[in-house]
Amino acid sequence: MKNKSSLLALTLALFGTATTALVSLAQTVPAKPPGKAAAAEAKPDVTPVTLPGSEAFVFRTVGTNELRLFVVKPKGWSKTDHRPCFVSFFGGGWVSGSPERSVSWAKWAAGNGLVGVAPDYRTRGRFNGTPEDCVSDARAAVRWVEEHAEELGIDPTKLVVHGGSAGGHVAAWTAIPSDGPGKNDPAPKILPAALVLLNPVTDTKDTGYGGSKRFGATSERALACSVPDQMPKQMPPTIVFHATGDKTVPYSNSVAFKDKMIANGNRCELITFEGLGHSYNSSKFGEAGKAADKKTREDVTAFLTSLGLIEK
Repeated sequence: MKNKSSLLALTLALFGTATTALVSLAQTVPAKPPGKAAAAEAKPDVTPVTLPGSEAFVFRTVGTNELRLFVVKPKGWSKTDHRPCFVSFFGGGWVSGSPERSVSWAKWAAGNGLVGVAPDYRTRGRFNGTPEDCVSDARAAVRWVEEHAEELGIDPTKLVVHGGSAGGHVAAWTAIPSDGPGKNDPAPKILPAALVLLNPVTDTKDTGYGGSKRFGATSERALACSVPDQMPKQMPPTIVFHATGDKTVPYSNSVAFKDKMIANGNRCELITFEGLGHSYNSSKFGEAGKAADKKTREDVTAFLTSLGLIEK
């Protein structure tokens, strides 16, 4: 009996020592940083072939890559309507993003009686594209929409082009009549009737977003892509939204863009959001972002109504 008691005591002692060691070891192993874990779980962008609530059309084929745009038609749409059209480009620094981000604006447009369109373009992440490729694809998308105006039931002279961040950059380029910075990059035959730009990339030189580092360390390429440096004197009526706390795309770039537009005799409004950052109208800014998004949509509605592009 004494031997069994001794054996039991020894076993418990060993078990306790092992448990203590395991606890101690667990406490010394560092946990994975939350940021790295989140990054590992982040899914890469997928090129959509269909999007709910829209019709997909291939507007351009580059090599083996088919580029699609997604059309959202308003209630009561008819081919003979000749409605205004709202083309929305997603952002993502020419690197990320897809029409999944911009189709919500196409649906918003359809809810206001316009035909909404959300085109794709060749980002670096999905197509190994360059900023010049992105511009070229955006202009090709607008040309396709104009050429298929009868099929889409739109009036090509009532085309609104919208974009956020890098999407704002390619949107602005659809209003520039000269050849674009890339190869095979002619302008749309009919320039947009209006531009709607959210924290847009305009200046692509070292004084703006990207600079030469995003253009293969080539300042000439950066200059060739810069909207204020390449746009003509006459531009469409434009409304710009930007937040003062934007650390990605300088707010001062939108101020300079607006000042040049007005100096050239164009209509250009700049709506400022104090303190918010890039993508000021997103959920990452909580209730302030939600309120900013609501105001943005209200102001876009009022702006397009003043141009006769949304019926009162």
